[in-house]
Amino acid sequence: MIERYSRPAMRQLWSDANRYRRWLDVELYAVEAWEELGRIPRGVAERLKAASVDPARVEHYEQRYHHDVLAFLSAAGETVDPEDAKYLHFGMTSTDVVDTALASLTVEALDRIVAGIDALLETVRALALRYKRTPIMGRTHGMHAEPTSFGLKAALWWLELGRDRERIERARSVIGVAKLSGAVGNYANIPPAVEAHVAAKLGLRPAPLSTQVLQRDRHAEVIAALAILGGTLDKIATEIRHLQRTEVAEVEEPFASGQRGSSAMPHKRNPVKCEQISGLSRLLRGYVVPALEDIALWHERDISHSSVERVILPDATILADYMLAQMNAILQGLVVRPERMAANIEATGGLVFSQRVLLKLVEAGMTREAAYQLVQRHAMAAAAEPAKSFRQRLTEDPEVSRWLSKAEVEGLFSVEPYLKEVDYIFNRIGIERSTYPAKEGSERQ
Repeated sequence: MIERYSRPAMRQLWSDANRYRRWLDVELYAVEAWEELGRIPRGVAERLKAASVDPARVEHYEQRYHHDVLAFLSAAGETVDPEDAKYLHFGMTSTDVVDTALASLTVEALDRIVAGIDALLETVRALALRYKRTPIMGRTHGMHAEPTSFGLKAALWWLELGRDRERIERARSVIGVAKLSGAVGNYANIPPAVEAHVAAKLGLRPAPLSTQVLQRDRHAEVIAALAILGGTLDKIATEIRHLQRTEVAEVEEPFASGQRGSSAMPHKRNPVKCEQISGLSRLLRGYVVPALEDIALWHERDISHSSVERVILPDATILADYMLAQMNAILQGLVVRPERMAANIEATGGLVFSQRVLLKLVEAGMTREAAYQLVQRHAMAAAAEPAKSFRQRLTEDPEVSRWLSKAEVEGLFSVEPYLKEVDYIFNRIGIERSTYPAKEGSERQ
């Protein structure tokens, strides 16, 4: 991933130097296990701790071997005594090192992403609590529907991010396995005890069964979980973009001092950060199909997945980390305009209260069909000629007056009924009690 969309810590995690260091960790932990089993001389593991790997030397050897693990072993081996170096990679195949290290790096990357989600959850939660009872126009099909609460919008994001967190944690568990079982996965030249020792050192579990490789449904689940997380961030960004439009102007992403929105139009304040998140989420979604294609390999392994994963796993985790930080900054600095929200609710002259009028007429005794036709007729007329409001048309209609008094009609044009269950919803989801959502189906105390 290019530096523009990378944060330093995650970028360093996937650097060649760190990847080779993790490969070397796997090799050294395996030597420790062999030593404990009495298969190699005592003291080798301690002396091999002095080994190091220069990425430039790996590149040098790879130009000759056209094999990265053999190049790595040569680069590491030249930094220690050859008599000790010969025990590196003892009984192992290349993928024992590569897949185990890749799993370890991916787990570490996902831990960083969970931390990013947790930070964003707290920001979204604070937003929901602050604007719990702030009325905003609810929209369906992009059109005014009925009033709702801006806090409920944020609470919905909070819940969805909680599900994203659960998916990432599950994917972390699925990918968090080590594989040191030899050329076809049957431990012919390396005992399970070596695998168990390496796994424990890296904070992983031994894979219960593998071929020469870990099965790629594990990696596909990681990419899918990251893509869904990206979808949530895109959803939030898209909502902010819509609400920031000139005609709406209910919220606005932060606009820094000295920032400029357009090279041609000095008045512009564009939602560029949210647009960036929407664009990057497309990249995340694009990684899903290659990850799924990697699941089917020939027999006990082929290498068709390798080139794909060198791109999509670092890129997807780097992007997710960057996008979470960006969204957190956007929401922490979000400009919210309750007065504009209130004005937009009133912009149609009360049309958005049509369902309350309909239901009140039905309660008063009209048939639903007759009430619907009456209300719709006045609503369409008011929309076509807004000089005479929907409310006014209703209060002047003799048919309406047969069923409802003017005071009853007037009382229907209030936002309060649309907020009456907000406390119930907030209590049900636990947002006032907890910093992150409980798993659905359980209830946080």
